[in-house]
Amino acid sequence: MRLIDSHCHLNYEGLAERQAEVLENARARGVSGFLNISTRQREWDEIIALAEREPDVWASVGVHPHEADSHPDLGAAALAEAASHPRVIAIGECGLDYYYDKSDRAAQRERFAAHIDASRQIGLPLVVHTRDAEADTAEILSEAVREGGVAGVLHCFTGSAELARKGLDLGFYVSLSGIVTFKNAQDLQEIAKWLPADQMLVETDSPFLAPVPHRGQKCEPAFVADTAAFVAELRGEEPERLAQATTANFFKLFKKAQREAA
Repeated sequence: MRLIDSHCHLNYEGLAERQAEVLENARARGVSGFLNISTRQREWDEIIALAEREPDVWASVGVHPHEADSHPDLGAAALAEAASHPRVIAIGECGLDYYYDKSDRAAQRERFAAHIDASRQIGLPLVVHTRDAEADTAEILSEAVREGGVAGVLHCFTGSAELARKGLDLGFYVSLSGIVTFKNAQDLQEIAKWLPADQMLVETDSPFLAPVPHRGQKCEPAFVADTAAFVAELRGEEPERLAQATTANFFKLFKKAQREAA
């Protein structure tokens, strides 16, 4: 079985201290690729350096909406320049988070717009974080897609069925994390059952959100196998089939990774 962890934070506390072990644990469970996601500009060099060292690890460049206030001058040019590195395959994570409101909402929207502009300029997909901001997220992405040249994924999806359908209609992918295995995630489990097989990804968002049966532990990329197995059972599919589909989807969306892997 071959799986891709389409969203992890290998430089975060809990994983950074034992990166080699974490990667080997995942590889032993069939994880053959990792997209290591940045959330602050100061992380970019470190995240790219890891991707340079490990041929099955790729990097993103972006600024999480929580960090919008601390990056007031970040524009599309800086993102596009950093994303020109051959091991950078995505822009993000970026988006809107009105649940915690750790940054001013106007600043969040401005930074999101900069990521969208960079995505269009350099031709890399967006990794989108959205929480309690469905209307604005849908409006902004709809306008971006109308203008053309933008694709991406709604990562760690926990939104409504309406947002999932909107994202799918826009050509975006929907990525499922360990949250889908939680007992109180019935609505998300229903969405997981009908997601199109050709627009679905799996991820860990490690070191957060460890899936069942690892609740309470530090999440790591190996656990994407547990999430994938759970989703396959929900959908009445063989785990191998789901693994093949989500891995193929990863390389369809992140085309630069396909070129690097070739």
